[in-house]
Amino acid sequence: MSDFTRHAESCRLAKIALRGQLLALRRSKTRDALSDAAARVQKALLDHVRRQSPTVIAAYVPIGAEPGGRDLPEALRRAAPTASVLLPVLLPDGDLDWTPYEDSSSLRPGPRGLLEPTGPRLGTSAVSNAELVVVPALAIDRRGVRMGRGGGSYDRALARVPDTAFTVALLHDGELLAEVPTEPHDRRVRAAITPAEGLSESLDWTK
Repeated sequence: MSDFTRHAESCRLAKIALRGQLLALRRSKTRDALSDAAARVQKALLDHVRRQSPTVIAAYVPIGAEPGGRDLPEALRRAAPTASVLLPVLLPDGDLDWTPYEDSSSLRPGPRGLLEPTGPRLGTSAVSNAELVVVPALAIDRRGVRMGRGGGSYDRALARVPDTAFTVALLHDGELLAEVPTEPHDRRVRAAITPAEGLSESLDWTK
């Protein structure tokens, strides 16, 4: 076995272990704690939206214990009434198509427990038009490296996002880490939001 293969396998196993720990911590949170975290994270994000006034926002509908609140798309629309809010649709191959958000009644259950928009699909490249891209994550490290649930959907989507876009992940406290296991396909984001710290932009993305 080559050193590269050993490193790749070690990284894969480390990710599996870390995902398990983080998901267990999320499952242990009380309903009140989740509600408080959602409100704090959402406020920090909406404050940024009002300051920057993006015209196209790519976001998602948080589910389960994900921070941000299930009403996040509606809150973004209220904060930026002239902006187009795009939501993802999970494709059979794991990639993400994008559809404009209309209102809460336009959402339907999708695969893996997701809530997805029912409007016209704009294609996988539509995310490249977004000035603000809000992504889910289980952890972000101080280099901006994002760790998701392992499907690779957002790594593909983020690869289409220009460097000029502001990419931000929504996290719980304790999920902004010094370092996460990194593979070549892992994409970075420019910022993270946690309930306690709010928006953290001054991370060392360059290393």
